[in-house]
Amino acid sequence: MPNTDTKISVLFVCLGNICRSPMAEAVFAHTVKQHDLSEHFIKIDSAGTAGYHVGEKPDSRSAATCKDHGVPVNHRAQKVISRHYDEFDYLLCMDESNLEDLQRKKPAGSKAVVSLFGDFDPQGDRIIRDPYYGAIDGFEHNFKQVTRASEGFLKHLGLLA
Repeated sequence: MPNTDTKISVLFVCLGNICRSPMAEAVFAHTVKQHDLSEHFIKIDSAGTAGYHVGEKPDSRSAATCKDHGVPVNHRAQKVISRHYDEFDYLLCMDESNLEDLQRKKPAGSKAVVSLFGDFDPQGDRIIRDPYYGAIDGFEHNFKQVTRASEGFLKHLGLLA
């Protein structure tokens, strides 16, 4: 658990950085703001393990789900690169495949914590599944997961009781 005086940086990671991770980024940033905890964070961002969508806006269904819940989304897809391991304290993945990719690419000596974002879900829903090829209800399910995990992560950091 970090010292609460230290500014924390968090990168949310999925495969293409257009559905799950930009949603997680937006929801987490919104949750941080709602709890008046912005002074504890230096950077909140998201990226993908693959570069399929670099420069693109988030999937319209992901953005619409966030908007329906009053959560603003402002992101352009990017790919995880080696400097992210130095820039961010936490790289939080959506599924085991993302986790394995990031652990394999993690530079020696990096102090970044690489883990599943779902590990912080108090309901134990560890895997945030890719909703891309499914219906809108998958995006709604993801939204609920990342909302719970956002609160759980803030509790893990000692910023919420």
